[in-house]
Amino acid sequence: MTDERNLLGEYLRARRELVGPELVGLPRSGVRRVPGLRREEVALLAGISADYYLRLEQGRDRNPSVQVLESVARVLQLDDAGTAYLLGLAGDRPRCRRRPARRETVPAGTRKLLGTIGLPAFVEGRYLDVLAANPLATAVSPRLVAGRNRLRDVFLDPAEQALYAGYDPAFVAAEMVAGFRQVVGAETDDPRLVELVGELSLASPAFREAWARHDVMVREGATVTLDHPEVGPLALNREKLAVGGAPGLTLVVYHADVGTAAADKLQMLASYSAPARPPARPEDLVN
Repeated sequence: MTDERNLLGEYLRARRELVGPELVGLPRSGVRRVPGLRREEVALLAGISADYYLRLEQGRDRNPSVQVLESVARVLQLDDAGTAYLLGLAGDRPRCRRRPARRETVPAGTRKLLGTIGLPAFVEGRYLDVLAANPLATAVSPRLVAGRNRLRDVFLDPAEQALYAGYDPAFVAAEMVAGFRQVVGAETDDPRLVELVGELSLASPAFREAWARHDVMVREGATVTLDHPEVGPLALNREKLAVGGAPGLTLVVYHADVGTAAADKLQMLASYSAPARPPARPEDLVN
């Protein structure tokens, strides 16, 4: 007996339930007890036996071939990120004792960059904790300060949710959770992750539903429009860059297109967030 979770089976079941028979050219006939494809339908379309696919979902075959998994991924209509995630779950990983989570530390050079870049920027860790942020990022959102967690804020803080008022909440939830799942990968028994997912699952139905879908998305740049309480709609480009020498850390930078209203609004926010200068002393003045 083992208490090791069957992550591969959980993922296959979750994704199978999202693919209706009509999406793969099968008739929806008779009474169906499952919301998506039946196991035997996946097996038929993937060119494997129903018994073998059952063993995959039940975790009785932990080392299927890449060809089999790619065939199943095609039937389940996984994109490149989802297929890579599936292959990663099926990898033969040696069992090891749980190690305490390493403290995530922002490199000194990256901290200096935050202070000189002149754009809203912050560093987030593997669990979407804000590890460091510059004043202009905090001016964009007061929740962008060290010690906050992006998942908690987006799902539980009404003020942060108001920034995304122009978006479908389900879309925001799905996108964020899918990126988070891609980052944590198969290490879902990590104590910090278990605590965070458990907390959000209890407090937020939107998170609970998004997490159960097992969507996976590569975290990358995008264009977002925030409903800022002081300057109004703020259309920004968001870049997500890996921090060199610090696995799991991401530098997030917002920037506006040159000559746009958003660029002017960022300058306005920068003036709000700039520290006040002390009055000049007479001896500092040059005649």
